[in-house]
Formats: sequence, C-alpha cells, structure tokens
Amino acid sequence: MTHALIVIDVQNDFCPGGALAVAGGDEIVAPINAMMDEFDAVILTQDWHSAAHSSFASSHTGKAPFEMIEMPYGPQVLWPDHCIQGSHGAAFHPALRTDGDLILRKGFRPAIDSYSAFFENDHKTPTGLKGYLDTRGIDRLTLVGLATDFCVHYSAVDAAKLGFDVTVLMKACKAIDMDGSRAAAENAMRASGVVLA
Repeated sequence: MTHALIVIDVQNDFCPGGALAVAGGDEIVAPINAMMDEFDAVILTQDWHSAAHSSFASSHTGKAPFEMIEMPYGPQVLWPDHCIQGSHGAAFHPALRTDGDLILRKGFRPAIDSYSAFFENDHKTPTGLKGYLDTRGIDRLTLVGLATDFCVHYSAVDAAKLGFDVTVLMKACKAIDMDGSRAAAENAMRASGVVLA
C-alpha cells in the first residue's frame, strides 16, 4: 500500500495568536515535521477564504462568531474572519515543513465553507484530492493537524467513505472542543471506520 500523510490546516490563524486559535495548535508542528519522511507522500491542506466569505460572522448583519445559521447546504457555524487568501493568518506556521508533494487549498468558494480536504460542506463538490491520490496509487492515509473536531474530523470521515484506509494520529492533532465537539467528532470518526491512534 502507498501511504500518505495529510497535514490539515497548520496555519497561523489556527495557532496561538491567530484569529481562530486552537489551544496548543503550535505544539504539533515539531512532531509533524519529524514524521514526514516516513511517508510515501505528504499533502498539506490550507484554508483559503475570500475576504467576505459567507462563513464569516462579519458577513451576516447582527450575527456573532460561533452562532449557527442555515445555509443552502445545511447548518453552518459562523467563524471570526480567518485564513484570508494571501494574509499572514492564512500562511502555514513558519516552523512547519512545506516541502511536501501537494498543497491543496480549500474554502476558496465564497458561498460555501469547506472543512473536509475531499469535499465542500455540501458534501458533493469535490476538491480534487481523491483524484490526485488515486492517480498516485495511494490507498492508506494518516491525518494530522487542526482542528481535530472540524477539518480533521470531516476529512477523515470523507476519506473512509471514499474507501481509503484512514488513521488519525491524535498526538499530532489539537481540537477546538466547542460544546463537546471533540468527543462527538471522535465518535463519528470511529463509527466511520477511522482508526484513532
């Protein structure tokens, strides 16, 4: 089996001091760097939003960050403005190795958010990652990064549904853990056949 490491959204805005900081988000950088050479391929994902993205609370009058709204594709958490294309916040953490095989940008469509590395939040619009992995003959994935309960979770579940052998390496992930979201994400991943290592 050809085994890829998928590094999810290790960006400045998700690390301490960032617009949507995950506690301890920077602590996973060194362990991720150390494991990269053990894999046949390394793919990094990058949240990459337009300035007035529909998932930002600032795009909805009278709404605050972390409120829920209904979008045409389903429920959506409203986020603080983060990972705006070309900004310091959207850049990878400066200590992260970025010498991988592919950088996949997601969430760039203004009207739809994208947690998963495989699909937009409508669960239908593909990012192209599956095609890339298939072309490379990759069928085994290990996921690490930020945040466990959102982008890592959705990417892992989608990967398992698409038939990949998926492991999430928990020591190299950090969660936002909003209202029990970490436990719910872990349960959903296990229920989908994802191995939490």
